[in-house]
Amino acid sequence: MDITLSQCFIAVDDHDKALAFYRDALGLEVRNDVAFEGMRWVTVGSPSQPDVAIVLEPPLANPEASDADKKTMAELLAKGLLRGVIFGTADCDATFERVRAAGGEVLQEPIDQPYGVRDCAFRDPAGNMLRFTQPRAN
Repeated sequence: MDITLSQCFIAVDDHDKALAFYRDALGLEVRNDVAFEGMRWVTVGSPSQPDVAIVLEPPLANPEASDADKKTMAELLAKGLLRGVIFGTADCDATFERVRAAGGEVLQEPIDQPYGVRDCAFRDPAGNMLRFTQPRAN
């Protein structure tokens, strides 16, 4: 069996702020920008991974969801309680400096972890946690 990752999803509450972060601060390319029934999905991805897409979507991307459910998801997103993404990088410290200089909200400065990586963490404009990991040489 040959299974590969094709897409993952990150909930955002403001696509324009998310685009400024993911495109401008992280250097991801915009691959698609679609509006449908009052919602918007923006697909971004790394130029070095053309087969992997990150979809920036509303917190509850279901037009049939109740107002109560939409409100609950928006509240969870605002609290930073939805899952984020872990990115790989060849240079954690340089990535940290680039994202911090672009205004990223720092959660953790670069540190060597006991499980074999050097990593750092930020919040995106919607509150999602993003980690950047670099394998450590043995």
